[in-house]
Amino acid sequence: MKESRLAACGLECHKCSIYLADSDKDVAKEVMDWFMEMGWLNGEIDVEDFMSDGPYCLGCHGDRGNHWSPDCWILHCCVDEKGLDNCSECDEFPCERLEKWAESDEGYSKGLERLKELRR
Repeated sequence: MKESRLAACGLECHKCSIYLADSDKDVAKEVMDWFMEMGWLNGEIDVEDFMSDGPYCLGCHGDRGNHWSPDCWILHCCVDEKGLDNCSECDEFPCERLEKWAESDEGYSKGLERLKELRR
C-alpha cells in the first residue's frame, strides 16, 4: 500500500484511484477506462503500459511528467508559487477561490474541512 499523503487541496492521496493507478492493476484498469470514456486517453493501450506510462498522480510534490492534472490551479498556487505543502499553510487560507472550489464537490468540501482542521 502507498503511503498516506495529503494533497495541497486537502484530498487524501492514498484513497484516490488516480494516485493508486501505478501500483494496483484493478484500479489502473478502472482509471484507464474512465480516462478513455472522458476522451483523455485515446488509442489501444493495455493496463500494464498505462501503469508504467501514466498519466496518473504521484501527489502534488511528485513528478509532473506523468501527473494527470499538471495544470491544477491549486497545485500551481500552493506548491509552485508559494512553496507550501498544502493550502492550510497559506496566509490567505481559506481563500475565496478554494471555498468556491470546495462547493462544487462533496469530496472537495471534505478536503477543505481537513485543511481547516490542520490549521487549528
